[in-house]
Amino acid sequence: MAFERINQKDWYKILGAKPSDSPAELKRKYQKLALLYHPDKQEADVAAGEAEERVQRFIEIDQAWKILGNEQTKKEYDLQQREDNLTKEWPLHEQIYLEDMCWNEDEQLYTLSCRCGGNYSVSKSETKDVSLVCCDTCSLVIEILQ
Repeated sequence: MAFERINQKDWYKILGAKPSDSPAELKRKYQKLALLYHPDKQEADVAAGEAEERVQRFIEIDQAWKILGNEQTKKEYDLQQREDNLTKEWPLHEQIYLEDMCWNEDEQLYTLSCRCGGNYSVSKSETKDVSLVCCDTCSLVIEILQ
């Protein structure tokens, strides 16, 4: 499952959870919030605007659980979050397209020289899975655009 990166929601925050929470803890937090915001559990005299907000909140809670309650989608989401955090924490040297890197046929490797004299390297087999590449000498990072 691919996740939309733009304006990505923090699914852990929506559930009041942390990435380190166990699956059972995530489920408990989801169930507590789902019961609290479920449309069938709302009082009849709630204002229409507030009722709509509560329904939207329930939908968000449900979406968060669909991602975090499944081992595979949770893993993908966690990896994406780590990658996004790397982009924020590490100095991003530049964004570059794979075809703008040098191709080494013998080693099956794309490379790009860093301003420090080191190299950014990504093997052909990694190109589908990797979007951030660290320099082999300094702390700079490039982002490979698709």
